[in-house]
Amino acid sequence: MSKDKNKESNQKQELSEWQKRNQEYLKKKAEEEAALAEEKEKEKQARMGKNSKSLEESKKLSSDSDQNETVPDEESSEKEEKPQKDDPKVNEEKVKKKKEKPEKPAKPKIAPVHIWRAVSILVPSTLVLLLSVYLLTPLSTIKNVEVKGNSNTQADDIKQASGIQDSDYTLALLLDKEKYAERIKSNHWIESAKIDYQFPTNFTIEVKEFDIVGYYVSGEEYYPILSSGTVESTPVNRLNLPETYLTVTFNDEQQVKELITGLSTISEDIKSQIQKIELAPSKATADLLKITMLDTDEILVPLSELSKKLPYYSKIKPQLTEPSVVDMEAGAYSYTIADKLIEEAEEKAKQEAKEAEKKKQEEEKKKQEEQGNQSQTSQQSQSR
Repeated sequence: MSKDKNKESNQKQELSEWQKRNQEYLKKKAEEEAALAEEKEKEKQARMGKNSKSLEESKKLSSDSDQNETVPDEESSEKEEKPQKDDPKVNEEKVKKKKEKPEKPAKPKIAPVHIWRAVSILVPSTLVLLLSVYLLTPLSTIKNVEVKGNSNTQADDIKQASGIQDSDYTLALLLDKEKYAERIKSNHWIESAKIDYQFPTNFTIEVKEFDIVGYYVSGEEYYPILSSGTVESTPVNRLNLPETYLTVTFNDEQQVKELITGLSTISEDIKSQIQKIELAPSKATADLLKITMLDTDEILVPLSELSKKLPYYSKIKPQLTEPSVVDMEAGAYSYTIADKLIEEAEEKAKQEAKEAEKKKQEEEKKKQEEQGNQSQTSQQSQSR
């Protein structure tokens, strides 16, 4: 026993000042906890019969007791931390641990070059994929085609000339607009054509038709002559003819084109006065034209010299006091239509006189032949 007591006494002596305080604190804390437990038991019993005031008071008591508990904890933690802070070895170990802790490596940044490379591959690939899907769907052939500027041709004829099919891809039409527009010119009425696109599937064909310069007259039919020199094969209804128009009595393709080319250089003032153009070849000029004006003036001019000589009519016209013939076959001079009629009547009379004389001669010759035949027959009968 004496040995145990000695050990206990030695242990007590060996306890440091801080350990003693800690033991005292623990005892004190155990007593407080026991007291607290008793109070809580009392409170539980009292809660059943007490009003709300007693409940508030019990809450205050419990909060006060919690504060008392935390204070010694803080004191003990401070007491525990103090010796650690004061111990140089502990401080050195903490510093070493901090140094030894490996720093987290920073995440490597992606270089902009790689980003651009990825974008340059992904974007075209996505576009190609979308385009492929679009071309496989019926949406790729949906298009609305409208024709504008046509008055003498049907919209369906223009569409047919363009070669646009319902099965054609909308994208193909958009990319080859010029090619389709060029095809429309195969229609002899069309001078120029242009295709415009409106999002999403609307196309407008704007055409410009050749002007109608005049009409080729054959019997009771009137065929339009276009400014390109082409004679339309389909006659127009006479009710659709304008108030004033130019008529041509020949339809030779080469001569008509030459006529339209010559008239294209003539002023509108002169062209608007022309009523009729016909061929009137003479012994000296095979391509001589007879141009009848609205005021009944007549102009004789070679087709090959039309653009050169016809403009002089505007200078000669003011000098004419009555309907006249302006002869430009060789040089340029004029005479009245009355004189022409007299001359034509004289020529006609001369011609008729010649024909009568010729007829008379033929009759006399015939009589002589008949008389000769009769004499021959009488001689033959006498000889028998």
